[in-house]
Amino acid sequence: MSNCTVERCTVETSDGVKLSTKLFKPREEEEIKKGSPVVVLVHPYSVLGGCQGLLRGIAAGLADRGYKALTFDMRGVGRSTGRASLTGFAEIKDVIAVCKWVSENRSADRILLVGSSAGAPIAGSAVDQIEQVVGYVSLGYPFGMLASILFGRHHKAVLQSSKPKLFVMGTQDGFTSVEQLKNKLSSAAGRVETHLIEGAGHFQMEGPAYDAQMELSWFAMCFRCKIKLLSQQIREKESR
Repeated sequence: MSNCTVERCTVETSDGVKLSTKLFKPREEEEIKKGSPVVVLVHPYSVLGGCQGLLRGIAAGLADRGYKALTFDMRGVGRSTGRASLTGFAEIKDVIAVCKWVSENRSADRILLVGSSAGAPIAGSAVDQIEQVVGYVSLGYPFGMLASILFGRHHKAVLQSSKPKLFVMGTQDGFTSVEQLKNKLSSAAGRVETHLIEGAGHFQMEGPAYDAQMELSWFAMCFRCKIKLLSQQIREKESR
C-alpha cells in the first residue's frame, strides 16, 4: 500500500475548462528528492475511457520513491468540464494549463512530461510550448497507420523537439510495430532513446503489472535531465 499523500485541486485552462487534478507526493516534506523534476502524467484516449485513474498506481509509486507526480482528467472526463475531442488538439491546452499551474503554485521549475497511449501524442505536442519541460517520456506512442488517422498531425511537434525523449513500448503493441517506431524516430531531433518491453501489448502496459517498469524508465530519464542541466550550468560558468 502506498504511503504518499494526495492533494486534489481544480485547474482552469486558457479557454475556461476546469480540470480535476491530483498531486501525489511523499508524506513527509524531507522525503522529497530535491532538484528532481515534477512528473506530469497525461492519460490515454478520453473517447475510449482514458482517465487519470489509470495512472494512479504509477503516480503513487513515484511519490513513494520521493518524487512529486501530477495526474489530471482531461476535458470531458470525470469531474473535468468541457468536451473531449477526437484528435486531441483541444487537450493540448489542458496539458499546458496543468504544467503552468504546478510551475506557478508548487515551485516546479523543471517538469518531466509523460504521455500514455493517446496521451503521448497530446503531451508531445505540448513539449516545446512549456518552458519548464526538460524531458519527455512516451508509453506506447500510437505511430501506426490507423492511429495516425487521428493523431498523425501530432507527430511533427515531438519529433522536431530538441528536448530529451524516451519512447517505451511493448514489442507486441497492436497499434505500432517495432519497425514503425524505429522508422519514425530515425528522423527525430535531439537525444532519443527507446525501451522495449518484450512480449507486452499496448493495453497491458496500462495495467498495474507494468507500473514498476514504467517508474524505472522515468527515473532513468530524470537522471539524464539532471545531467543535462548540470552540463548547461557548467558551460554557462565557463563562458562568463
